[in-house]
Amino acid sequence: MNIELLDLRDKYIEVEISGGSFHRGILIDAGLDIVVIYDGRNNTFLYIPFVHIQQLKEILIQEETFYDPPSEKPITSDSISYRKILTSAKGLFVEVYVTGNKSIHGYLTSIMNDYFVFHSPAYKTMYISMNHVKWLIPYPPNTTPYSFENPNLPLKPVYPTLARSFEEQLKKLENQLIIIDGGYNEEKIGFLLKIQNNKMILITAKGEKLFRNLEHIKTIQLP
Repeated sequence: MNIELLDLRDKYIEVEISGGSFHRGILIDAGLDIVVIYDGRNNTFLYIPFVHIQQLKEILIQEETFYDPPSEKPITSDSISYRKILTSAKGLFVEVYVTGNKSIHGYLTSIMNDYFVFHSPAYKTMYISMNHVKWLIPYPPNTTPYSFENPNLPLKPVYPTLARSFEEQLKKLENQLIIIDGGYNEEKIGFLLKIQNNKMILITAKGEKLFRNLEHIKTIQLP
């Protein structure tokens, strides 16, 4: 465990995350770039990349509100790090929170240098920047999304080969219609004209040409 957090292990803590979100639970484990807490009220393990943690502190609670965590964690790894957790989570049904007011439910299918490929029954194939994941919650074993009877959902990526970096992968989507960050406004949906020098040129439905900084793009999907 990260030595700075060693004294808080098995203690009840509160974590403040970028964007004003708060989570409370028992600190189960921590690495240099990720912490794991158990939320007993919802019986969930949260894997939270440290880059988005604003602050973390122990809080005092009444004994009756304390929940003992299960002995087994849903994701196991010989040593804990953000990348190793993602790799261990491949093929598991998980909830990922990136942006907006909703989480994405589905499966991690490929882990690349700075992004991963995610298959969602609702949103299909998505490319998600590792830098923007706020937290990840694995579902209990043998759980399938939306109670589908067939757990073997199509997990094949759109392309037979994937680029190592997020920017290079987006270059493969040039000259196609894309949806950025779930498309919550009309300027996040458009024709991808060009990717160059960490910038994107997008043509909107109104014909406007927008220049976007790739550093602030969280998810990409095809309609």
